[in-house]
This record gives sequence, structure tokens and C-alpha cells, in this order.
Amino acid sequence: MERIALSQQDEVVIQQLRKEFPGDPGPLLALDDINLTIHPGEFLCIVGGSGCGKTTLLRIVAGLERNFAGSVKLGEKNIAGPGLDRGLVFQEHRLFPWLTVEENVGFGLADYRPPERAAQVRRYINLVGLEGFEKSYPHQLSGGMGQRVAIARALASQPKVLLLDEPFGALDALTRIRMQQEVLRIWEAERTTMILVTHDIDEAVYLADRVVVMSPRPGTIKNILRVGLSRPRNRSGYDFVQIRKTIYSEFFDENEIPEEYVI
Repeated sequence: MERIALSQQDEVVIQQLRKEFPGDPGPLLALDDINLTIHPGEFLCIVGGSGCGKTTLLRIVAGLERNFAGSVKLGEKNIAGPGLDRGLVFQEHRLFPWLTVEENVGFGLADYRPPERAAQVRRYINLVGLEGFEKSYPHQLSGGMGQRVAIARALASQPKVLLLDEPFGALDALTRIRMQQEVLRIWEAERTTMILVTHDIDEAVYLADRVVVMSPRPGTIKNILRVGLSRPRNRSGYDFVQIRKTIYSEFFDENEIPEEYVI
């Protein structure tokens, strides 16, 4: 099955979003006045400290959080619940342990005819570089391989948007870098709109077209920075480090930024 082309009708548009959670003695305001448009095919990263609401924002776009004020749309459709037009990858791969790699990847494709389903599963297993592991079970895979399967499963239904919630947070440093490279390769091949939540500023600058910086309590958008660097990006290059420094300056005073993050 051919990749479905994205159009301007596939924008994610968030307007005047406000989200409260019940609390004692009163409601906790998690997100306030969030206005953001994510363009079709864009790689957007959201950064911020713990408690800034970035995961809550991602869950709202995924349709997992309701009872919010404002509007969240994918194209012309209001997001009111989960849907196959949005894929979601968590920090833990959350694979079904009793299913093989190919069964996990094909789990959401029940409506496909068997030949199409098999071709789709094979395509995305190949895309994430797991040829030869089709019959393996999750306990036989490394952490990075498990996340590859989770990404393949999320992409197999050909969503318009892939949402990634700290997908590399549980991985060791070397595997994390490899997975960043893999996700970037997959994005370049598929051009699926990707929204990634991360604490890692280096990761955000390496991957993103734009970086959304959030401030906490309540979560608001503090700044949006465009990363105008060609890919592949040199993490030690002057322009890369300057963008990273600019983002750090959103969280720290000039004299508080660690020396290793400044040229």
C-alpha cells in the first residue's frame, strides 16, 4: 500500500487550550492558553522541565485526555478520542509479550486483507531494520529493538501524526543516539508529522524543525525556536551549540548554563 500524501488539511491546530485536573483544595491548572500549529510533515520537539504539562499536551493530541477547554483539531476534525490517524509511542515499548514482532506490528491492521496486512507488516519491519526478527518475542529483544518494534507498530496503520513521549528515556546513552538517528531516518523516508516530547535539549536540536519551550505551573508556551540547520547535524558545530545555548537560556541565567553546553 502506498504512503498517503499529507496536505495542509492534515495540520494539527491547537487553540486556547486549557486543561485542569481535580485537586485538593482546588483544581490544578496543568496547561493554559496553548496556541500551536504543527505543519504536515514537520518534526516538532517539545521541551521543558518536569511538571510543565508537555506529556499532558501530547496525550490530549492523542485523544487520551478529555475535559479540556479550547480546541484541538487534526485537519477539520476535532480530536475527541484516540484514532488510527495518530500513532503513539511511549517511553516503554509496551509490546504484547505473547505476540511475536510481526504480530505486534500487525496488531492494529485487523481491517486489512491478509496479503495487504502481511505486506504492510513486512514493509515496516524492514523500515526499522528488524529483518530476521519477525518471529522473535519481546523478551528476546534489546531495549532499542523493542522501541523499533513500537515505532513500526505505530506507523503500520499509516497515521497522519506520530506522537513520541520520551521514547528514548529508558535507553543507555549510546543506544539513545542510535535511536535518534533511526527515527530521523524513518521520518525522512516517511515524512509523517512527528511530535516528540523530551527533556533532552541536545536531542531536540538534533531532530527538530522547531522546538517548543514550555514553562511550568501552569504549562504555557514560553518560546518557539526554528532550527534552521541542514541534516545530518553536527552536534559539536558552532551553529548547533548556539541554538542549544539559546534554549538553555530559556531555563537558566547566562552564568548558570553549564560550561560544557557553551562554546
